[in-house]
Amino acid sequence: MSEKVILVVLDGLSYSVAHQCMGYLNGLIKADSATLYQLECELPSMSRPLYECILTGIPPVKSGIVNNEIVRLSHFDSIFSLARLAGKTTAAAAYYWVSELYNRAPFVATRDRFTHDELLTIQHGCFYQIDSYPDDHLLLDAEYLRSQFNPDFLLIHPMNIDDTGHKFGFDSPQYRNAARHADIILSNYIPTWIEQGYQILVTSDHGMNNDRSHGGTLPEECLVPLFVIGSKFAHQPCDIQQTDICGTVCRLLGIDPLDKPVCDALLQGDA
Repeated sequence: MSEKVILVVLDGLSYSVAHQCMGYLNGLIKADSATLYQLECELPSMSRPLYECILTGIPPVKSGIVNNEIVRLSHFDSIFSLARLAGKTTAAAAYYWVSELYNRAPFVATRDRFTHDELLTIQHGCFYQIDSYPDDHLLLDAEYLRSQFNPDFLLIHPMNIDDTGHKFGFDSPQYRNAARHADIILSNYIPTWIEQGYQILVTSDHGMNNDRSHGGTLPEECLVPLFVIGSKFAHQPCDIQQTDICGTVCRLLGIDPLDKPVCDALLQGDA
């Protein structure tokens, strides 16, 4: 069955902070409307490598995107390219590194900041370049893309949690409050998405440490959340890997995941 999917990647969000601080998302769990899983991110626990991992199912050491300074297009099929191959519409409100991975590299702001091109892998995009770009603005960008272009797959990627962690560290009120703020913003949109039948995944690329960085193997750097919301999820305990997200989203979209790993246990039998 083919479903529309929204994937939210809250950059830099550690599992423990998501579990303890995000009252709305955890309230959905209490209402039997969502399920939270704990994932261990691939290594290195850095942003650009893990965008590639989430969106292609390929771990960094195999993708070749092994640090944030590698600026080139992905060499692998992604959710975006597989969706496009199946004739579906793609969109992203995201940091500009996503544009560099799947549309054009290097990013040229005057050309790429706002993207509407049916021939590109990400057909409709609002891409930002500054880590402090407000999360509420980014969600407005995403809702514009969703309402105007009706994408089958929409990536939403805010950066303020990660930006705050780099400024104040993992064990700081500022970092926890950034997560709380993201939760509040999402609470303004998710009810509409649920009502309109979207399958929704909310996850993170990596976490944060008390050195105000990430990249290593500490639990607070590597353990990240995955909230799933929607009728096509099984909402049962299962073991899911970060590399499973790409193929699982493809399965939800009703497209062939090719050789991507899929977490079948995450989905209802008819998904």
